[in-house]
This record gives sequence, C-alpha cells and structure tokens, in this order.
Amino acid sequence: MPLNERDRIEILMMIGVGDRMRTQQEVCRLFHEMHPDREPVSQSTVSRIERKYRELGHVRDAPRQGRPKINENVQQDVILSALENPHCTVRQVSRDLNIGKSSVSNIFKKVKYHPYRVRLIHELAEDDFDRRTEFCEYMMDHNNQNNGFIANILFSDEATFFLNGHVNRQNTRYWSQENPHWMQEYHTQHPQKVNVWAAYPRVNDEDVVIVALLQGNLDPHWILKYRNWAKH
Repeated sequence: MPLNERDRIEILMMIGVGDRMRTQQEVCRLFHEMHPDREPVSQSTVSRIERKYRELGHVRDAPRQGRPKINENVQQDVILSALENPHCTVRQVSRDLNIGKSSVSNIFKKVKYHPYRVRLIHELAEDDFDRRTEFCEYMMDHNNQNNGFIANILFSDEATFFLNGHVNRQNTRYWSQENPHWMQEYHTQHPQKVNVWAAYPRVNDEDVVIVALLQGNLDPHWILKYRNWAKH
C-alpha cells in the first residue's frame, strides 16, 4: 500500500529535529511497530521523504501529467446536452462544456449513444395512397390480359441532387441509445438542383443503360421520347 501525505508527515515527525533526530533504520523500526498490519517502509523511502521536504518544503504528491479525469457532473452535462438537443454535434457539446471532443465521444460511447442518420422519404399527399392502390390494380389487370405486358415497360429511376445543401445526411445526426427512426420529408420541387434519370430497356435483345442529366424538372414527354427510341 503506497504512503499517503499523512504517512509521510508521520515519518518526518519520527525523524525529529536537532539533536533528537533518529536514524533511518530507527524510523523504519518505529513505523513498523506503530503499524504492524502494514508493509514495512524501507530506508530509501525514508531518505526520499526527508530529501523532498528539505528541497520543496512539503511532501505532497506532484501534479499528475495528462488530462484530468472527467467527473460524473461533466458526464451528466454531456448526456443532458444530447437529451435537450438530440441533433447536437460532438464539436458543439465540446465547445459549450469546454471539454475535449474525444472526451465527449467517449462519454457517448460509454452510455451507448449512437449518432443515427436521418432517412429521407418522399412526402405523400392525401390522395397518394388511393393512387397507389389503383396503380397496382391496373398493372395486375393488364398483366392478366397480356403476358408480354411487363416486357414492354421501360423501367427507370431518377434522383435529384440539390446544389445548395438542402439536406446533408453526413452532417445530420440524432444522438440516442435506441434508433429513433428519424425521418424528414422533403419536396421534390426545389431550386438549384440537377436531375439524373436512368433507364434499363432491352433493345434488339440486348440490355441498354440510358443515363441523362437534366437542369430542369423531369418531363413525361421527354421520357416518352426515350421509350419510343428504345422500341425501335
């Protein structure tokens, strides 16, 4: 068991002053007699304590190197920051509480908080659900009437890339212990954007990939032109 500051002061008192000073061997024996249940101290330990007192005037421990440990109050403040604002960033919490970013990350990890990303979904109007049902019934009826109906369909997809950072999922997080299934509806009509349209038709018994970049909105007549081209 290491000596604390009180033990070192006691050893200094055993050493004494002036003509009443004890030798290091006597101090070791006296300390052992007073604390028989503890590990005996060595003469070198007594010598270091005496030398430290003569040089520094105290026997306290030197300040520890490195960052101080994060106490429980700071940990609670970090957790409260996430509870009050689940969209906060590690940098923001670090700046507000004046602690390192790595400390904030370690605390979140300790309490099993994970930065969940937002999932984008299309905004649905009130009558969109009925339209989906009608479309499914339409496709089923035509496929039953014509077995080659599906083969004549031009399967395509499109994506809109916003140039002004309307939603940046890389910088958007939701801190929580459980997945909140955070979603954000977004509008397909928005300024400063580029539309990418791609199709996968079959032309002359060969698979063809069509990719087009559009500055404006997708035009059904423009898509129809590519479909007619694929047929011929």
